[in-house]
Amino acid sequence: MYIGKLGDGSSEDDGIYVLLKEVLDNCIDEFVMGFGKQIDVETDGQSVTVRDHGRGIPLEKLLDCSSKINTGAKYDSEAFKKSVGLNGVGIKAVNALSTNFDIQSFREGETRRIEYSCGNPLSVDKKNKKSAEANGTFISYTPDAEMFKKFRYRNEYVERMLRYYTYLNRGLTISYNGKKFRSKDGLKDLLRENLAEDPLYPIIHIEGNDIEVAFTHIEQYGEDYFSFVNGQHTTQGGTHQAAFREAFVKTVRDFAKKTFDAPDVRSGLVAAISVKVQEPVFESQTKTKLGSLTVAPEGESMRLFVGNFLKEKLDNFLHKNPASAEAMLEKIQRSERERKELKGIQKIARERAKKSKVHNRKLRDCRVHLNTKDKNRFKSTLFITEGDSASGSITKARDVQTQGVFSLKGKPLNSFGLTRKVVYENEEFNLIQAALGIEEDLEDLRYNQVVIATDADVDGMHIRLLLITFFLQFFPELIRQGHLFVLQTPLFRVRNKKTTLYCYDDAEREAALKTLGKNP
Repeated sequence: MYIGKLGDGSSEDDGIYVLLKEVLDNCIDEFVMGFGKQIDVETDGQSVTVRDHGRGIPLEKLLDCSSKINTGAKYDSEAFKKSVGLNGVGIKAVNALSTNFDIQSFREGETRRIEYSCGNPLSVDKKNKKSAEANGTFISYTPDAEMFKKFRYRNEYVERMLRYYTYLNRGLTISYNGKKFRSKDGLKDLLRENLAEDPLYPIIHIEGNDIEVAFTHIEQYGEDYFSFVNGQHTTQGGTHQAAFREAFVKTVRDFAKKTFDAPDVRSGLVAAISVKVQEPVFESQTKTKLGSLTVAPEGESMRLFVGNFLKEKLDNFLHKNPASAEAMLEKIQRSERERKELKGIQKIARERAKKSKVHNRKLRDCRVHLNTKDKNRFKSTLFITEGDSASGSITKARDVQTQGVFSLKGKPLNSFGLTRKVVYENEEFNLIQAALGIEEDLEDLRYNQVVIATDADVDGMHIRLLLITFFLQFFPELIRQGHLFVLQTPLFRVRNKKTTLYCYDDAEREAALKTLGKNP
């Protein structure tokens, strides 16, 4: 099992959340089979307990299923052909990566329990014991603190994971530290609870065999997707998402009998798509991007599967719901008009941008960029600073190979609620756009990390918020794909005659005072 990275729980893709997911996936498989409608999850930030109400692991197989590879039922069961699970590997890996791992199965009035430490059994029930508990499996574990340094489960990340499970498995109830999650309308609920603003028309929710889609438009730029394969959240999309984007444009064009530009059709689109695929192929071990070209081995192509579904279901919906269809087309036409209005100033702005690449005095560029094949391209970073004086220290300390610096003139314009036109009319915004290479999309993004490096004062905070507003308003994908960062500046400086230490909180300050001893 590949957990991506270790981390400490401060990031949603840290390894401790992958451990929890592996345990939960087995519970979900039981629910999908029709056994157990509730899962109970508890954590104190360090240890986790999960109790499902499925059939329970066969008692005589409990040791094998929790510690020996290739002993899960998913290898030969028809029920799991459209499962994203790891064929029984998951909980064994969790066992190996936990200082304490306790598993107990309840099945038909009997139970067995095994306790492990780092994959080694400490206590094993060799005989069945009587039990009045309902069928199911109980697992308690504590990730290895030697591997996951100073880790802590964040409630917001755990809750989001559990909510996604309920959106994808209607009728399932998940209790987390006493708080219950349940979804009635599946992906429609997901969109309803995640929309940044009011939809321009009621969320359209359509379903078919092995596919579910929900979407609407809002007044924003760019596109926003929540995509899933066999219950796995594919944060980087994949073939199913690409097929949806293409099919959506074609269906809308055919319905309206107009040749809209694809970006106009998808501008402001917020969509969720879930498909079930036999033997899915992913482009990475963390399963965040689907690579399957077909929905089953030797089966229909993903492109045709999604395309035919939308062609029938969406076209029927739009004909039966003229108010929603009209609102959708009005949004597309507004995007089209705005794009055409921009053409006049884009030419001037692009000429300015071309000159800026050579003569931009505010940009101290680096030599390596993300949109090249250089082996260090993922290290490419652009620091956006408040002005020349603030950029001076960063410029002196930077790695000229991979780190560039862009100096603002002062406080940027508040772009909230403004149209894309301001990006071209405002010289500074246009220079930022040109420096990043993101006028059309992120395909030519020049830096893997864009770091807002403002001062740790009120003015710095204001500038930081204005820049975040700018990126959220016009380039939300930059944030969604994890390219935008905020430089965390130290709050304290503790020093003596020989040593200077910078501290980011009170705890570090106290530790620094002890380290430097008397008279710091």
